[in-house]
Amino acid sequence: MIILDGKKTSAELKSEIAESVKLLKSQGKKTPHLVAVLVGTDGASMTYVGAKVKACELVGFESTLIDLPEETTEEKLLQEIESLNNNDSIDGFIVQLPLPKHIDEQKVLMAVNPDKDVDGFHPTNVGKMTLDLPSFLPATPYGILELLERYEVETSGKHVVVIGRSHIVGRPMSILMSQKRKAGNATVTVAHSRTKNLKELTLQADIIVAALGIAEFLTGDMVKDGVVVIDVGITRVDDATKKRGYKLAGDVHFESVSKKASFITPVPGGVGPMTIAMLLKNTLLACENKE
Repeated sequence: MIILDGKKTSAELKSEIAESVKLLKSQGKKTPHLVAVLVGTDGASMTYVGAKVKACELVGFESTLIDLPEETTEEKLLQEIESLNNNDSIDGFIVQLPLPKHIDEQKVLMAVNPDKDVDGFHPTNVGKMTLDLPSFLPATPYGILELLERYEVETSGKHVVVIGRSHIVGRPMSILMSQKRKAGNATVTVAHSRTKNLKELTLQADIIVAALGIAEFLTGDMVKDGVVVIDVGITRVDDATKKRGYKLAGDVHFESVSKKASFITPVPGGVGPMTIAMLLKNTLLACENKE
């Protein structure tokens, strides 16, 4: 069993991105600039945004955090986005989700200029991705593809079962894995919470992407020997033995599934670090596309 080490792979990626930034600077070209917009004080969001800003510093990007109060109106946020769209010094920006309940997330995502949409959430980028045209790929699926490629996991002709149909992970993952690409050419089944014969499907799967947000949902009796398992979930589970009072668990019951897997991602340290690395890669791409 081989651990698909997202921490190690993302560090390699960041090192490669840092070299590209040095080259841009040595040629007198623009330094990539990423902006993160945070509305409110959601704990997890603040942690994610903090990690993104730190990662920017590490690779030599310019980064800006726009921190708006919880009561910010939808109109004010849309004005902020319009200003970022029109600012040539900014290559890419992200609006951290979830947003406060009084703001329409869809309207906000639609307002982002697709050429600066380094999260890959705008319908223009989703459409281009679906048609296999050059676009910004959503960072988490992009990170999973990168892990599979770098560990030389064979995907061509394999049966991939994606559990979860979110627009951020499940849906794009299913599209990308079926396309003609290095980590692709697979036969893909999309399953979700209403799928009747889920265990039957997962037992057939050569590769499983678990992205449904239920802690330790996928267990050893649901997978076959030699399966490749990508665990996208991360949930806080109460654990009195831990100093913090909780542990982080994925969607996969690691102990039982890892006994059968040929490759598996850990939680934490698997898909999470890759997501931030691919966000940086998209920002570098956005900067280079301006040349």
